[in-house]
Amino acid sequence: MKYILLAVSLALGSCCAVAADLDASVITANSQREVIEQAAEVIQARYVDPAIGRKVAQAIRQQANTDAFKRDRGPEAFAQSLTEELRKLSGDGHFRINYSVQPVPMPDANAADQYEEDDDSWAGPAINHGFESVRRLDSDIGYLDLRVFAPPRVAADMLQSAMTLLAQSKVLIIDLRNNGGGDSSMDMLMAAYLLDKPAEMSAIYDRPSNRLTRATSPVWVPGRRFGGSKPVYVLISHKTFSAAEAFAYDLQAMKRITVVGEASGGGAHPYERRRLTDHFLIKLPEMRSINPITGTDWQGVGVKPDVPTPPELALDKALELARAAISKEPGPSEKPAH
Repeated sequence: MKYILLAVSLALGSCCAVAADLDASVITANSQREVIEQAAEVIQARYVDPAIGRKVAQAIRQQANTDAFKRDRGPEAFAQSLTEELRKLSGDGHFRINYSVQPVPMPDANAADQYEEDDDSWAGPAINHGFESVRRLDSDIGYLDLRVFAPPRVAADMLQSAMTLLAQSKVLIIDLRNNGGGDSSMDMLMAAYLLDKPAEMSAIYDRPSNRLTRATSPVWVPGRRFGGSKPVYVLISHKTFSAAEAFAYDLQAMKRITVVGEASGGGAHPYERRRLTDHFLIKLPEMRSINPITGTDWQGVGVKPDVPTPPELALDKALELARAAISKEPGPSEKPAH
């Protein structure tokens, strides 16, 4: 008898598991409407540009009423589809809807960065915290291929090691062609290695609080500085985005670097992650970057290169420019005696 009960129990468990899988594989029209309504509400209230926020909110509400999103979509596919629609309506590549299998906790006013992603999920050891390559090329040229700006708390020591190794080079090439951004504190720290003294970087205007927060590169850095006088070439492409663009834009405005490549992705609106429903969050651009020199930012237009070059040829072009710069340096016999 116990074997029959066990078999029935296993069968019921299997059915329940299948049912659970089915429930997780689809999202109902009502659930879609709830996610969209919550997204519309928070976008209208908090998106950095109020006029665009109202327009986007109205558009997705209309789409929800007409069931523009297919009812049989899985939750991840629905999240991706809504993400694409938000980006199309706003022209803002920082928008993203995320689906979470685990329930999303309710907001806690006492918890800072409550919904932030774990560092390892986007900037962890699996990608060496973004440091793809650090080496010296011919003719005393340093080269850094950086794929993400990881938070200083996990990668400041790696930046210190990389910049100390590169500090002796006569010219530096920083390759950001495949860098989609990351932590703004890291881009300011890296900028400090290329400067002789602190410099004002892009400020951040926060729409919900109506506050402007100014930013300055660090006074002190660990390890050796490359310094503020030797040539630096920064490579960019349409994949270069967000914090990587901030680094290039701010230093370009200071005339500290020469930018080589094609226009970058155009994302100058920092975001916050906010809960929509039990299983959905939104990355909502609530802030704007404001450069102290240009008075504006790179939103929608990208960082414009000083030397326009197809991205696949940008390194070759930068090497050409670097060698030319080195060739102009005075030789040992030409240097003035002290």
